[in-house]
Amino acid sequence: MNLRSDSDRIIRAALAAALPDTAVRKALDGADFGTGRLVLVAVGKAAWQMAHAAVEQLGSRISSGVVITKYGHSQGDLPGLKIFEAGHPVPDDNSFAATDEAIRAVSGLTADDTVLFLISGGGSALFEKPLISRDSLDALTKQLLACGADIVEMNTVRKRLSAVKGGRFARLCEPAHVMSIVLSDIIGDPLDMIASGPAYPDSSTCEQARAIIAKYGITVDAETAKLLDQETPKQLDNVTTFVTGSVRQLCRAAAGQARALGYEPVVLTASLSCEAREAGTFFANIAQFHANDGKDLAFIAGGETVVHLTGTGKGGRNQELALSAAAGIDGMDNACVFSVGSDGTDGPTDAAGGWTDGTTAAKLRAQGVQIFDVLKNNDAYHALKAVDGLIITGPTGTNVNDVSVLLIRGKK
Repeated sequence: MNLRSDSDRIIRAALAAALPDTAVRKALDGADFGTGRLVLVAVGKAAWQMAHAAVEQLGSRISSGVVITKYGHSQGDLPGLKIFEAGHPVPDDNSFAATDEAIRAVSGLTADDTVLFLISGGGSALFEKPLISRDSLDALTKQLLACGADIVEMNTVRKRLSAVKGGRFARLCEPAHVMSIVLSDIIGDPLDMIASGPAYPDSSTCEQARAIIAKYGITVDAETAKLLDQETPKQLDNVTTFVTGSVRQLCRAAAGQARALGYEPVVLTASLSCEAREAGTFFANIAQFHANDGKDLAFIAGGETVVHLTGTGKGGRNQELALSAAAGIDGMDNACVFSVGSDGTDGPTDAAGGWTDGTTAAKLRAQGVQIFDVLKNNDAYHALKAVDGLIITGPTGTNVNDVSVLLIRGKK
Protein backbone atom coordinates (compact mmCIF):
# COMPACT_ATOMS: atom_id res chain seq x y z
CA MET A 1 0.00 0.00 0.00
CA ASN A 2 1.57 3.27 -1.15
CA LEU A 3 -0.91 6.08 -0.74
CA ARG A 4 1.51 8.76 -1.93
CA SER A 5 2.22 6.93 -5.18
CA ASP A 6 -1.49 6.40 -5.79
CA SER A 7 -2.12 10.10 -5.09
CA ASP A 8 0.53 11.17 -7.60
CA ARG A 9 -1.00 8.98 -10.30
CA ILE A 10 -4.48 10.37 -9.67
CA ILE A 11 -3.14 13.94 -9.81
CA ARG A 12 -1.33 13.33 -13.12
CA ALA A 13 -4.39 11.72 -14.71
CA ALA A 14 -6.73 14.49 -13.59
CA LEU A 15 -4.49 17.28 -14.85
CA ALA A 16 -3.87 15.57 -18.18
CA ALA A 17 -7.61 15.23 -18.79
CA ALA A 18 -8.18 18.92 -18.04
CA LEU A 19 -5.70 20.28 -20.59
CA PRO A 20 -7.47 22.63 -23.01
CA ASP A 21 -5.79 21.53 -26.25
CA THR A 22 -8.40 19.08 -27.52
CA ALA A 23 -11.32 21.28 -26.50
CA VAL A 24 -9.89 24.38 -28.21
CA ARG A 25 -9.32 22.46 -31.43
CA LYS A 26 -12.86 21.09 -31.29
CA ALA A 27 -14.31 24.60 -30.89
CA LEU A 28 -12.27 25.82 -33.85
CA ASP A 29 -13.04 22.85 -36.09
CA GLY A 30 -14.98 24.09 -39.12
CA ALA A 31 -15.04 27.71 -37.92
CA ASP A 32 -15.38 30.23 -40.77
CA PHE A 33 -13.57 33.50 -40.15
CA GLY A 34 -14.34 34.95 -43.59
CA THR A 35 -11.71 36.91 -45.49
CA GLY A 36 -10.92 39.62 -42.93
CA ARG A 37 -8.14 39.75 -40.39
CA LEU A 38 -8.05 37.22 -37.55
CA VAL A 39 -6.48 38.65 -34.40
CA LEU A 40 -5.80 36.31 -31.48
CA VAL A 41 -5.87 37.52 -27.87
CA ALA A 42 -5.32 34.95 -25.11
CA VAL A 43 -5.42 35.82 -21.41
CA GLY A 44 -5.11 33.75 -18.24
CA LYS A 45 -3.00 31.04 -16.65
CA ALA A 46 -3.78 28.66 -19.53
CA ALA A 47 -3.36 31.36 -22.21
CA TRP A 48 -0.16 29.93 -23.72
CA GLN A 49 -1.56 26.40 -23.96
CA MET A 50 -4.80 27.61 -25.53
CA ALA A 51 -2.95 29.86 -27.99
CA HIS A 52 -0.61 27.02 -28.92
CA ALA A 53 -3.59 24.80 -29.76
CA ALA A 54 -5.12 27.59 -31.87
CA VAL A 55 -1.86 28.19 -33.76
CA GLU A 56 -1.55 24.49 -34.51
CA GLN A 57 -5.12 24.43 -35.81
CA LEU A 58 -5.18 27.71 -37.75
CA GLY A 59 -1.54 28.36 -38.65
CA SER A 60 -0.94 31.41 -40.84
CA ARG A 61 -4.66 32.25 -40.88
CA ILE A 62 -3.96 34.15 -37.66
CA SER A 63 -2.87 37.66 -38.66
CA SER A 64 -1.39 38.73 -35.34
CA GLY A 65 -2.01 38.43 -31.64
CA VAL A 66 -1.12 38.84 -28.00
CA VAL A 67 -0.78 36.19 -25.26
CA ILE A 68 -0.85 37.28 -21.60
CA THR A 69 -0.12 34.70 -18.92
CA LYS A 70 1.32 34.36 -15.43
CA TYR A 71 5.05 34.43 -14.77
CA GLY A 72 6.58 31.06 -15.56
CA HIS A 73 3.56 29.84 -17.57
CA SER A 74 4.84 30.60 -21.07
CA GLN A 75 6.51 27.70 -22.84
CA GLY A 76 8.22 29.62 -25.61
CA ASP A 77 7.54 31.68 -28.72
CA LEU A 78 4.47 31.19 -30.90
CA PRO A 79 4.52 32.26 -34.58
CA GLY A 80 3.14 35.75 -35.13
CA LEU A 81 2.17 36.29 -31.48
CA LYS A 82 3.59 38.58 -28.82
CA ILE A 83 3.99 36.73 -25.51
CA PHE A 84 3.74 38.55 -22.16
CA GLU A 85 4.08 37.28 -18.61
CA ALA A 86 2.55 39.35 -15.84
CA GLY A 87 1.50 39.52 -12.19
CA HIS A 88 -1.03 37.29 -10.43
CA PRO A 89 -3.02 37.51 -8.18
CA VAL A 90 -2.15 41.23 -8.00
CA PRO A 91 -1.76 43.04 -11.36
CA ASP A 92 1.61 44.66 -12.05
CA ASP A 93 3.17 46.94 -14.65
CA ASN A 94 3.50 44.04 -17.09
CA SER A 95 -0.24 43.36 -16.74
CA PHE A 96 -1.00 46.93 -17.74
CA ALA A 97 1.55 47.04 -20.59
CA ALA A 98 0.38 43.72 -22.03
CA THR A 99 -3.26 44.78 -21.87
CA ASP A 100 -2.43 48.03 -23.66
CA GLU A 101 -0.79 45.92 -26.39
CA ALA A 102 -3.92 43.77 -26.69
CA ILE A 103 -6.10 46.87 -27.00
CA ARG A 104 -3.84 48.20 -29.76
CA ALA A 105 -4.08 44.83 -31.53
CA VAL A 106 -7.89 45.05 -31.78
CA SER A 107 -8.10 48.78 -32.52
CA GLY A 108 -9.17 49.86 -35.98
CA LEU A 109 -10.70 46.53 -36.98
CA THR A 110 -13.63 46.36 -39.38
CA ALA A 111 -16.86 44.38 -39.45
CA ASP A 112 -15.09 41.84 -41.70
CA ASP A 113 -12.48 41.09 -39.04
CA THR A 114 -12.58 38.63 -36.12
CA VAL A 115 -10.98 38.60 -32.69
CA LEU A 116 -10.31 35.07 -31.43
CA PHE A 117 -10.42 35.62 -27.67
CA LEU A 118 -9.12 32.75 -25.53
CA ILE A 119 -9.92 33.15 -21.82
CA SER A 120 -8.86 31.19 -18.76
CA GLY A 121 -8.76 31.79 -15.02
CA GLY A 122 -6.35 34.36 -13.69
CA GLY A 123 -7.33 36.84 -16.37
CA SER A 124 -8.73 39.25 -13.81
CA ALA A 125 -5.20 40.13 -12.67
CA LEU A 126 -3.32 39.47 -15.91
CA PHE A 127 -5.67 41.39 -18.22
CA GLU A 128 -6.16 44.81 -16.75
CA LYS A 129 -6.42 48.47 -17.69
CA PRO A 130 -7.54 50.11 -14.46
CA LEU A 131 -9.79 53.13 -14.26
CA ILE A 132 -8.37 53.91 -10.83
CA SER A 133 -4.83 54.64 -9.68
CA ARG A 134 -2.28 51.85 -9.27
CA ASP A 135 -2.14 52.39 -5.52
CA SER A 136 -5.92 52.24 -5.20
CA LEU A 137 -6.09 49.04 -7.26
CA ASP A 138 -3.34 47.36 -5.25
CA ALA A 139 -5.00 48.28 -1.96
CA LEU A 140 -8.41 47.02 -3.08
CA THR A 141 -7.06 43.77 -4.55
CA LYS A 142 -5.14 42.93 -1.38
CA GLN A 143 -8.22 43.57 0.75
CA LEU A 144 -10.38 41.35 -1.46
CA LEU A 145 -7.83 38.53 -1.32
CA ALA A 146 -7.47 38.76 2.46
CA CYS A 147 -11.12 39.11 3.53
CA GLY A 148 -12.36 35.68 2.41
CA ALA A 149 -14.46 36.92 -0.52
CA ASP A 150 -15.07 34.26 -3.17
CA ILE A 151 -14.10 34.71 -6.81
CA VAL A 152 -17.57 35.84 -7.93
CA GLU A 153 -17.66 38.53 -5.25
CA MET A 154 -14.17 39.73 -6.12
CA ASN A 155 -14.94 39.94 -9.83
CA THR A 156 -18.25 41.73 -9.23
CA VAL A 157 -16.22 44.55 -7.71
CA ARG A 158 -13.16 44.47 -9.99
CA LYS A 159 -15.02 44.60 -13.30
CA ARG A 160 -16.43 48.03 -12.44
CA LEU A 161 -12.97 49.50 -12.04
CA SER A 162 -11.54 48.35 -15.37
CA ALA A 163 -11.60 49.43 -19.01
CA VAL A 164 -11.56 45.80 -20.23
CA LYS A 165 -13.61 43.80 -17.71
CA GLY A 166 -17.38 43.33 -17.56
CA GLY A 167 -17.89 43.20 -21.34
CA ARG A 168 -15.88 46.33 -22.03
CA PHE A 169 -13.16 44.57 -24.05
CA ALA A 170 -15.78 43.33 -26.52
CA ARG A 171 -16.91 46.93 -26.92
CA LEU A 172 -13.32 47.93 -27.73
CA CYS A 173 -13.27 45.28 -30.49
CA GLU A 174 -16.34 46.67 -32.28
CA PRO A 175 -17.29 46.49 -35.08
CA ALA A 176 -15.23 43.27 -35.38
CA HIS A 177 -16.82 40.00 -34.30
CA VAL A 178 -15.41 38.29 -31.18
CA MET A 179 -15.22 34.49 -31.02
CA SER A 180 -14.63 33.75 -27.35
CA ILE A 181 -13.43 30.34 -26.12
CA VAL A 182 -13.58 30.10 -22.34
CA LEU A 183 -11.81 27.62 -20.06
CA SER A 184 -13.94 27.75 -16.93
CA ASP A 185 -12.34 28.08 -13.49
CA ILE A 186 -15.47 29.12 -11.58
CA ILE A 187 -18.14 26.83 -10.18
CA GLY A 188 -21.21 26.82 -12.43
CA ASP A 189 -19.35 28.37 -15.38
CA PRO A 190 -20.69 31.95 -15.01
CA LEU A 191 -19.32 33.44 -18.22
CA ASP A 192 -19.50 37.02 -17.00
CA MET A 193 -17.29 36.18 -14.02
CA ILE A 194 -14.49 34.07 -15.55
CA ALA A 195 -11.54 36.49 -15.83
CA SER A 196 -14.18 39.12 -14.91
CA GLY A 197 -16.02 38.62 -18.21
CA PRO A 198 -14.13 40.86 -20.68
CA ALA A 199 -16.34 39.74 -23.58
CA TYR A 200 -19.64 38.80 -21.96
CA PRO A 201 -22.62 40.89 -20.81
CA ASP A 202 -22.39 41.55 -17.09
CA SER A 203 -25.20 40.13 -14.96
CA SER A 204 -24.01 41.74 -11.73
CA THR A 205 -25.10 45.18 -10.61
CA CYS A 206 -23.66 48.23 -8.93
CA GLU A 207 -25.89 47.52 -5.94
CA GLN A 208 -24.30 44.07 -5.54
CA ALA A 209 -20.80 45.52 -5.80
CA ARG A 210 -21.52 48.07 -3.07
CA ALA A 211 -23.04 45.33 -0.88
CA ILE A 212 -19.83 43.27 -1.16
CA ILE A 213 -17.74 46.26 -0.11
CA ALA A 214 -20.00 46.71 2.91
CA LYS A 215 -20.14 42.99 3.76
CA TYR A 216 -16.38 42.69 4.18
CA GLY A 217 -15.74 46.17 5.52
CA ILE A 218 -13.46 47.05 2.61
CA THR A 219 -12.06 50.56 2.53
CA VAL A 220 -12.27 52.39 -0.82
CA ASP A 221 -11.34 55.93 -1.81
CA ALA A 222 -13.69 58.45 -3.44
CA GLU A 223 -12.42 57.62 -6.94
CA THR A 224 -13.22 53.93 -6.49
CA ALA A 225 -16.59 54.57 -4.84
CA LYS A 226 -17.69 56.70 -7.82
CA LEU A 227 -16.81 53.97 -10.31
CA LEU A 228 -18.74 51.37 -8.31
CA ASP A 229 -21.85 53.37 -9.27
CA GLN A 230 -21.16 53.16 -13.03
CA GLU A 231 -22.95 50.25 -14.68
CA THR A 232 -21.32 47.75 -17.03
CA PRO A 233 -22.56 46.59 -20.49
CA LYS A 234 -25.66 44.40 -20.25
CA GLN A 235 -25.87 43.51 -23.96
CA LEU A 236 -23.20 42.66 -26.55
CA ASP A 237 -24.14 41.93 -30.16
CA ASN A 238 -20.68 41.11 -31.55
CA VAL A 239 -19.73 38.05 -29.45
CA THR A 240 -20.07 34.28 -29.86
CA THR A 241 -19.00 32.25 -26.83
CA PHE A 242 -17.92 28.62 -26.39
CA VAL A 243 -17.23 27.07 -22.98
CA THR A 244 -14.61 24.33 -22.70
CA GLY A 245 -13.36 22.37 -19.73
CA SER A 246 -14.65 22.46 -16.18
CA VAL A 247 -14.03 21.11 -12.71
CA ARG A 248 -16.47 18.27 -13.44
CA GLN A 249 -14.00 16.98 -16.02
CA LEU A 250 -11.25 17.16 -13.40
CA CYS A 251 -13.33 15.12 -10.94
CA ARG A 252 -14.31 12.52 -13.54
CA ALA A 253 -10.68 11.94 -14.48
CA ALA A 254 -9.64 11.64 -10.83
CA ALA A 255 -12.42 9.13 -10.25
CA GLY A 256 -11.43 7.11 -13.31
CA GLN A 257 -7.80 6.83 -12.24
CA ALA A 258 -8.81 5.97 -8.67
CA ARG A 259 -11.00 3.17 -10.00
CA ALA A 260 -8.11 1.89 -12.13
CA LEU A 261 -6.00 1.73 -8.95
CA GLY A 262 -8.59 -0.38 -7.19
CA TYR A 263 -10.51 2.26 -5.24
CA GLU A 264 -14.26 2.66 -5.25
CA PRO A 265 -14.63 6.36 -6.19
CA VAL A 266 -17.31 8.63 -4.74
CA VAL A 267 -17.58 12.11 -6.25
CA LEU A 268 -19.05 14.18 -3.43
CA THR A 269 -19.47 17.43 -5.34
CA ALA A 270 -18.01 19.62 -8.07
CA SER A 271 -19.17 22.72 -6.18
CA LEU A 272 -17.05 22.73 -3.03
CA SER A 273 -17.14 26.29 -1.71
CA CYS A 274 -16.28 26.99 1.93
CA GLU A 275 -13.34 27.79 4.19
CA ALA A 276 -10.38 25.59 3.25
CA ARG A 277 -9.75 24.41 6.80
CA GLU A 278 -13.43 23.49 7.21
CA ALA A 279 -13.24 21.37 4.06
CA GLY A 280 -10.16 19.63 5.48
CA THR A 281 -12.01 18.84 8.68
CA PHE A 282 -14.92 17.46 6.65
CA PHE A 283 -12.63 15.10 4.74
CA ALA A 284 -11.14 13.94 8.05
CA ASN A 285 -14.65 13.29 9.40
CA ILE A 286 -15.38 11.09 6.38
CA ALA A 287 -12.11 9.22 6.94
CA GLN A 288 -12.99 8.54 10.57
CA PHE A 289 -16.41 7.18 9.60
CA HIS A 290 -15.16 4.83 6.85
CA ALA A 291 -11.72 3.85 8.19
CA ASN A 292 -12.79 0.35 9.19
CA ASP A 293 -15.17 -0.46 6.33
CA GLY A 294 -12.69 -2.88 4.82
CA LYS A 295 -13.01 -1.18 1.42
CA ASP A 296 -10.62 0.80 -0.76
CA LEU A 297 -12.39 4.15 -1.14
CA ALA A 298 -11.70 7.45 -2.87
CA PHE A 299 -13.82 10.47 -1.93
CA ILE A 300 -13.45 13.30 -4.44
CA ALA A 301 -14.57 16.92 -4.39
CA GLY A 302 -14.01 19.66 -6.94
CA GLY A 303 -14.48 23.37 -6.51
CA GLU A 304 -12.68 26.26 -4.89
CA THR A 305 -12.39 26.92 -1.19
CA VAL A 306 -11.40 30.24 0.36
CA VAL A 307 -8.92 31.31 3.01
CA HIS A 308 -9.61 34.04 5.52
CA LEU A 309 -6.22 35.50 6.38
CA THR A 310 -5.59 35.70 10.11
CA GLY A 311 -1.79 35.50 10.05
CA THR A 312 1.29 36.46 8.10
CA GLY A 313 2.52 33.05 6.94
CA LYS A 314 2.81 31.51 3.50
CA GLY A 315 0.41 29.06 1.90
CA GLY A 316 -2.71 28.56 -0.20
CA ARG A 317 -6.20 27.15 0.08
CA ASN A 318 -5.23 23.63 -1.02
CA GLN A 319 -2.34 23.48 1.43
CA GLU A 320 -4.59 24.66 4.26
CA LEU A 321 -7.21 22.04 3.37
CA ALA A 322 -4.70 19.19 3.43
CA LEU A 323 -3.06 20.36 6.65
CA SER A 324 -6.40 20.82 8.38
CA ALA A 325 -7.33 17.24 7.43
CA ALA A 326 -4.06 15.99 8.96
CA ALA A 327 -5.30 16.87 12.44
CA GLY A 328 -8.37 14.68 12.01
CA ILE A 329 -6.62 11.64 10.48
CA ASP A 330 -3.80 11.75 13.03
CA GLY A 331 -2.70 8.19 13.77
CA MET A 332 -4.64 6.53 10.95
CA ASP A 333 -2.41 4.20 8.96
CA ASN A 334 -4.66 3.72 5.94
CA ALA A 335 -5.75 7.20 4.85
CA CYS A 336 -4.42 10.31 3.14
CA VAL A 337 -5.87 13.62 1.96
CA PHE A 338 -4.55 15.76 -0.86
CA SER A 339 -5.78 18.88 -2.60
CA VAL A 340 -4.42 20.43 -5.80
CA GLY A 341 -4.96 23.57 -7.84
CA SER A 342 -5.32 22.53 -11.47
CA ASP A 343 -3.15 25.40 -12.70
CA GLY A 344 -0.17 24.16 -10.70
CA THR A 345 -0.08 27.07 -8.24
CA ASP A 346 -1.74 27.46 -4.87
CA GLY A 347 -1.73 30.96 -3.46
CA PRO A 348 1.52 32.94 -3.75
CA THR A 349 3.65 29.78 -3.65
CA ASP A 350 5.45 27.39 -6.00
CA ALA A 351 3.31 24.49 -4.79
CA ALA A 352 0.15 23.20 -6.46
CA GLY A 353 -1.24 21.97 -3.16
CA GLY A 354 -0.64 19.71 -0.21
CA TRP A 355 -0.63 16.03 0.83
CA THR A 356 -1.03 14.64 4.34
CA ASP A 357 -1.57 11.26 5.97
CA GLY A 358 -1.91 9.79 9.44
CA THR A 359 1.73 10.47 10.28
CA THR A 360 1.81 14.16 9.33
CA ALA A 361 0.62 15.56 12.65
CA ALA A 362 3.07 13.43 14.63
CA LYS A 363 5.99 14.44 12.41
CA LEU A 364 5.13 18.10 12.97
CA ARG A 365 4.78 17.63 16.74
CA ALA A 366 8.25 16.06 16.78
CA GLN A 367 9.50 19.36 15.34
CA GLY A 368 7.60 21.39 17.92
CA VAL A 369 4.92 22.43 15.44
CA GLN A 370 1.18 22.37 16.21
CA ILE A 371 -1.26 22.32 13.29
CA PHE A 372 -3.68 24.73 14.97
CA ASP A 373 -0.97 27.35 15.34
CA VAL A 374 0.15 26.90 11.75
CA LEU A 375 -3.38 27.38 10.41
CA LYS A 376 -3.91 30.42 12.61
CA ASN A 377 -0.83 31.99 11.04
CA ASN A 378 -1.76 30.79 7.50
CA ASP A 379 1.67 29.14 7.24
CA ALA A 380 0.76 25.76 5.76
CA TYR A 381 3.52 25.97 3.14
CA HIS A 382 6.41 25.81 5.59
CA ALA A 383 4.76 23.14 7.73
CA LEU A 384 4.08 20.88 4.75
CA LYS A 385 7.54 21.49 3.33
CA ALA A 386 9.04 20.27 6.61
CA VAL A 387 7.26 16.90 6.27
CA ASP A 388 7.52 16.45 2.48
CA GLY A 389 3.85 17.28 2.09
CA LEU A 390 4.01 19.84 -0.72
CA ILE A 391 2.72 18.88 -4.16
CA ILE A 392 4.87 20.48 -6.87
CA THR A 393 3.70 20.17 -10.47
CA GLY A 394 4.93 23.39 -12.08
CA PRO A 395 2.60 25.28 -14.46
CA THR A 396 0.16 22.78 -15.97
CA GLY A 397 -1.30 24.68 -18.92
CA THR A 398 -4.86 24.46 -17.60
CA ASN A 399 -7.01 26.09 -14.92
CA VAL A 400 -10.33 24.50 -13.95
CA ASN A 401 -10.57 24.94 -10.16
CA ASP A 402 -9.21 22.50 -7.58
CA VAL A 403 -9.63 18.81 -6.83
CA SER A 404 -9.47 17.40 -3.31
CA VAL A 405 -9.29 13.68 -2.56
CA LEU A 406 -9.44 11.37 0.46
CA LEU A 407 -7.99 7.90 -0.12
CA ILE A 408 -8.70 5.02 2.25
CA ARG A 409 -7.16 1.58 1.90
CA GLY A 410 -9.44 -0.99 3.53
CA LYS A 411 -7.98 -3.09 6.31
CA LYS A 412 -8.36 -6.69 5.23
